[in-house]
Amino acid sequence: MMTLLKDKGHDIVDSYNQADVIVLNTCAVRLETEERMKQRIKELEKIGKKLIIAGCLVSSQPALVMSLAPESSIVGAQSIDKIVEAVESNKREIFLEESKELVTPRIFEGKISIIPIADGCAGDCNFCITKLARKKLRSYPPRNIVNAVKEAVQKGAVEIELTAQDTAAYGLDINYNLVELLKEILEIEGNYMIRIGMMTPELAIKQIDEILEIIKDKRVYKFLHLPVQSGDDRVLKLMNRKYTVDEYRELVKEIRDKIPIVNITTDIIIGHPGEDDEAFQNTINLIKEIKFERIHLAMYSIRPNTRSASMPQVPDSIKKQRMKIANEVYEEVAYSVHSEYLGSNALVLTTELGRKGSIIGRTINYIPVVIKDYDKLGEWINVKITEASFFDLRGKFIQ
Repeated sequence: MMTLLKDKGHDIVDSYNQADVIVLNTCAVRLETEERMKQRIKELEKIGKKLIIAGCLVSSQPALVMSLAPESSIVGAQSIDKIVEAVESNKREIFLEESKELVTPRIFEGKISIIPIADGCAGDCNFCITKLARKKLRSYPPRNIVNAVKEAVQKGAVEIELTAQDTAAYGLDINYNLVELLKEILEIEGNYMIRIGMMTPELAIKQIDEILEIIKDKRVYKFLHLPVQSGDDRVLKLMNRKYTVDEYRELVKEIRDKIPIVNITTDIIIGHPGEDDEAFQNTINLIKEIKFERIHLAMYSIRPNTRSASMPQVPDSIKKQRMKIANEVYEEVAYSVHSEYLGSNALVLTTELGRKGSIIGRTINYIPVVIKDYDKLGEWINVKITEASFFDLRGKFIQ
């Protein structure tokens, strides 16, 4: 939306006090996120300026958004090319229909460029409201993506993050695929690293050999984000996930056999309907067995109009108790993984500013390293790892 507005001569300002029009881009993936969005809508509506509400909350629950801000324009998650029309219009606009135009964003800050390659996914998970908001898989044209990467690299980006609800689904709707796209991107010359975004295990399995060949390239982080969601087959069926725990295990084994330093990151939902004590323990056992470097843990929250919402629910008190146990196990496992780096030297690409004058870099397998005695971004530097936490590493610049 920022790219489209800038292309039409509009300025993006730092605060709503400076703005003529306020655009709030919403998320609805979790209940607590939705509550924050609703609160923000109420706050912004009181300001009295033209307000446009966009994104997933609009697409998944338009009546709710309209009840909170009846005078505001709304732009659905798959209608964002209408944002210019909504901003420039003198009347209230409602854009909820899927639109065809797909413009690849060309705006980034610092040294990291985030480039969406697709919108929507090919799955149909029972817990997911995003599927309601982004009903169709829409892959961005390969040429647009390649040009966006080329432009970002020319402007100084050293990290290119290719994102989607499921990067492995890229191209299913346009007779193309992720591997073909990555090969095209890697023809671009320059000092940059590619981070491939989240992919569902069932689609990753189908093209894993080709994906791993791409990851072996020196300009691709040895990193894969493969959400397992549960370590229990019965719960995976209730979630409508299309793989078994053993298939996930085999996938991870194959990846690690071929690229031993790979960083496997995952997502896990705690307390999904049908998760009993045994199922929860199976998930804990899987965390310990696979030793994920990073886990995005989320306590299941009911999302309206999803199939999981109509299932018998796990009581909140049990979900909270299990979440506490899962967090403790995760922190223990991740700290153990990171502790193996203590005392070693690592090649790190500095990509962003940290707190208190520090900078943050990434190892070749995408583990964050906090560095306090170096201040240049976009550089490959040697760092001695001196500290480890479950979340990151700390290091000192080696001359």
